[in-house]
Amino acid sequence: MTSLNEAALPETAGLLPIPSYQRRAVRTGIVHFGVGGFHRSHQAMFIDRLLNLGGSQDWGICGVGVLASDARMRDVLEDQDGLYTLVLKGADGTEDARIIGSITEYLYAPDDPAAVIRKLSDPATRIVSLSITEGGYSISDGTGEFDPRTPDILHDLKQNAVPRSAFGLITSALAHRRDQGTAPFTVMSCDNIQGNGNVAGKALVSFARLKDPELAGWIADTVAFPNSMVDRITPVTTDHDRAAVTEAYGFSDAWPVVAEPFEQWVLEDKFTAGRPPLEDVGVQIVDDVEPYELMKLRLLNASHQVMSYLGYLAGYRFVHEVCADPLFAEFISGFMEREATPTLRPVPGIDLQAYRNELIHRFANPAIRDTLARQMVDASERIPKFVLPVVREQLELGGPIDRAVLVIAAWARFLESTDEDGEPVAITDRRLDELRAAARADQIEPGAFLNLTEIFGDLGRNARFAAAYRQARKALERSGARTAVQDLTELLMPTRSTS
Repeated sequence: MTSLNEAALPETAGLLPIPSYQRRAVRTGIVHFGVGGFHRSHQAMFIDRLLNLGGSQDWGICGVGVLASDARMRDVLEDQDGLYTLVLKGADGTEDARIIGSITEYLYAPDDPAAVIRKLSDPATRIVSLSITEGGYSISDGTGEFDPRTPDILHDLKQNAVPRSAFGLITSALAHRRDQGTAPFTVMSCDNIQGNGNVAGKALVSFARLKDPELAGWIADTVAFPNSMVDRITPVTTDHDRAAVTEAYGFSDAWPVVAEPFEQWVLEDKFTAGRPPLEDVGVQIVDDVEPYELMKLRLLNASHQVMSYLGYLAGYRFVHEVCADPLFAEFISGFMEREATPTLRPVPGIDLQAYRNELIHRFANPAIRDTLARQMVDASERIPKFVLPVVREQLELGGPIDRAVLVIAAWARFLESTDEDGEPVAITDRRLDELRAAARADQIEPGAFLNLTEIFGDLGRNARFAAAYRQARKALERSGARTAVQDLTELLMPTRSTS
């Protein structure tokens, strides 16, 4: 069986599109921390598309891994010369696949942190991009301030420590660039966080201030942190996906990427040392990203949370299963229309009703087989960023919060670690012990879950919110998730807009 790599490209060319550019001539201009499925279905795909146009050969990507789990990506990309298959699956059963070649290097920081710092310090590196998850920035949801709590960041803050974290490595490289008189690079977040560029800037400057206040001032004055909105549903690669690529194309790819056809990237035009002409390949370059990012975070990302806990408790395991159920589709649509949309600003060029309808269609794509479990990883980071801002604004507006509150109550119920049939559930969350303790306290004293100020801030002291939460918990205990959704939907039906 032929394995996917540079030597196999000529043979592969007859089966599906391959890079039309000479990959050996591509120079690294972007260093990316967090090479996972989403980066490879999105940013790396856009750069590959740009390289195929010609004339942008100095914008190749060097991937960087800092986590122990990144060792596997190191090994796969090394064996495959950075190549992988991107397979786009439509709801109608159509597939579109191609080989992506824009990742031309990969460095695993635990192997050689000095090599990563050299790459970051190279004047050719003009953008450092990040997809390190919502929790990777160490910004407290309760206070909005930098909270250096992870072991790697705490290690990197020690004097003369060899960096382990993305922030430690980036800060060391920026210090070197400053000392050498090299212009700083742009730091570009690609994570699902409101004002992700602002968050990245706050985290990096705060980290640097604890190491070297003078360097922190230089970073704050000279480094650009553009905001962005990124969107493409990309589930975890499965063994079935690997086997399907082999069967369809006759070569072995150890880590293909499967994604939906939809793509969107809205990017603030704020860069320190230039940028690739991404507008040539479908990226929206704008002055103000906030309307787009709020739309995506509060409609798409929040809806993933809205469907996941209730859907899982009701017996579903896949996103498309939940959204194929008319009851749950109505509930999700009601949340988007009545609770989330009133908190948004006008979005240039976007019909929000059409966008909401398209989201339900995207969620219901059976070919993607996106799991609810993927949506629920690190919920203690996602719910405060996606759902709670909607609750806060609706409380200020005096608007509806019932659907969002039922979701939060379902999350607390889910944290009891069994579903409604008594079967154990797997939960992945960096705050799991704390969350489970709060869920147990909630069983004794309804509403105690809201005392998690790191997550809820002062929301637990809001009388309307707390009362709605206790009522939602009772509904779930009394009748289960599906009936609670049905009862609430029927209760709120008269308030639905007919537009």
